Amino acid sequence: MSSASAASPTVFKDPPGGRKAVLVWSIGVAVYFVAVIFRTSLGVAGLEAADRFHVNASALSTFSLLQLLVYAGMQIPVGLMVDRLGTKKVLTLGAVLFTAGQIGFALSPSFGMALAARALLGCGDAMTFISVLRLGTRWFPARRAPLMAQLAGLVGMAGNLISTLVLAPVLHGVGWVPAFAGSAVAGLVVLVPLVLFLRDHPEGHEPAPQAGSGTRGFVRRQIADSWREPGTKLGLWVHFTTQFPAMVFLLLWGMPFLVEAQGLSRTTAGGLLTLVVASNMALGLVYGQIIGRRQSSRIPLALGTVAVTALLWGSVLAYPGDHAPMWLLIALCLVLGTCGPASMIGFDFARPANPAERQGTASGITNMGGFIASMTTLLVVGLLLDATGDDYRIAFSSVFVLELLGIAQILRLRGRALARERERVGAGTGAGVAAGTAVAAPQAPAPAPGVTAVAAAGAGAGAPVGPPDPQPAR
Repeated sequence: MSSASAASPTVFKDPPGGRKAVLVWSIGVAVYFVAVIFRTSLGVAGLEAADRFHVNASALSTFSLLQLLVYAGMQIPVGLMVDRLGTKKVLTLGAVLFTAGQIGFALSPSFGMALAARALLGCGDAMTFISVLRLGTRWFPARRAPLMAQLAGLVGMAGNLISTLVLAPVLHGVGWVPAFAGSAVAGLVVLVPLVLFLRDHPEGHEPAPQAGSGTRGFVRRQIADSWREPGTKLGLWVHFTTQFPAMVFLLLWGMPFLVEAQGLSRTTAGGLLTLVVASNMALGLVYGQIIGRRQSSRIPLALGTVAVTALLWGSVLAYPGDHAPMWLLIALCLVLGTCGPASMIGFDFARPANPAERQGTASGITNMGGFIASMTTLLVVGLLLDATGDDYRIAFSSVFVLELLGIAQILRLRGRALARERERVGAGTGAGVAAGTAVAAPQAPAPAPGVTAVAAAGAGAGAPVGPPDPQPAR
């Protein structure tokens, strides 16, 4: 055992929380809220985008695909940036980028320029959720961090509602350019308090400097050490398997499926998309309470969500009539609302598996899972629709393939991850949680943070909560 790992752990004073913490955290969450509105804005404009840029289903899916590709690809770099640069710098850069992307999307005269704008938006959006997670852990006592993550996710889902309930009618009323350019003003509004008032941590609670952070190979070691933990891998696959069915539905293909395949009006279809978001927000707190009381429920809850989602999707797609009955579509949308909260269980496996100085990197790796799955499904659905003459039953059947892959990986990794977690708790690395004190062994090669934090099962977003997004045609 190295001398670093043998050294007695350093005990750090827990952040105090309080009104100032709420104020600072609220600024960060407001940035995330605006990012979700921008991210999901294409969802309410999918059909209009197809007409504006004269593209088919495959090309239309490229918008969301590219945005998610950038988002997923940025997760590890963003995690490293948050760990090294701090929250304020990363959030500020993110706000500038996603605001520029929204303005660019409003003014783009061509499909290519619109794609570039969505990529820029995705890059900025990618910097928000992990930063907000870090704010929660830096400003609030350890026992409060999961709750703050849940609340951040709920605020993000409220951004989904704004897209559906506000941006959609504005778009139909005033047109493309005024609606998208006008919404970009929100990005400028949140930049002001972000620059003036947001702080990375309370005074006197500066994090310990990272050992070796300036040496060659630090980034490679940071990523490799995070990935080496079974809990990080399990977190990624839980996020992968649970998040994407709702995200694909909200981000792009829900509206065209409901309108073109199910014969609903746009108003009714929009109401069902809103139902997904409302279900997500309501069930997020339920998931959080269940996991907060019984961490042993994490795997059953994640797998149960996947099973029920698959059952409802299968029932809708296999319904013998031309259109599924409204009660079945409502049931599907209610169940899709569980996907966001379930995806947050992934962070509850990655968080206790990594020390404090790797939390951003581990969260970034985990957050990639659902977006990789969403990206893949978005593209496959578009290709299958074009290949089959808009046969939504065949196109949406691709959902089951990725769910089976994810389930297999979860079952493969759960034993090692849970055994490793028990070792850490048995070694006393989680003792600080009950006392509200963060315990860390800063220079140990594979130590644990002193926080065996409960996952923010209800955070929804990130989801990427990120997150899921409503989009008719994300």
